[in-house]
Amino acid sequence: MKTENLQETFLNQLRKDKLSVTVFLINGVKLQGIITWFDNFSILLKRDSHIQLVYKHSISTIMPSESISIGIENTE
Repeated sequence: MKTENLQETFLNQLRKDKLSVTVFLINGVKLQGIITWFDNFSILLKRDSHIQLVYKHSISTIMPSESISIGIENTE
C-alpha cells in the first residue's frame, strides 16, 4: 500500500473538488484557475478555455478559494 505525501494529498483533493486556486510563483506572478492534472514536476491549471502548464519548481504558494479537508489531524 502506497502512502501519499502531503503535497500529493493536497493537490489531489483540489483536483477532485474542482476548487479554484490562486497560485503564486516565486517571481511574484499570480495565476488563478482549477487544477486539472499534476505529476511530480508540473501542474495543469485551467481557467475559462485556457490551460497553463506550471512547473512546480516555480511555485511559491497554492491557495484554495475555500477551506478543504485533506484528512490529517491538526497537531496544535
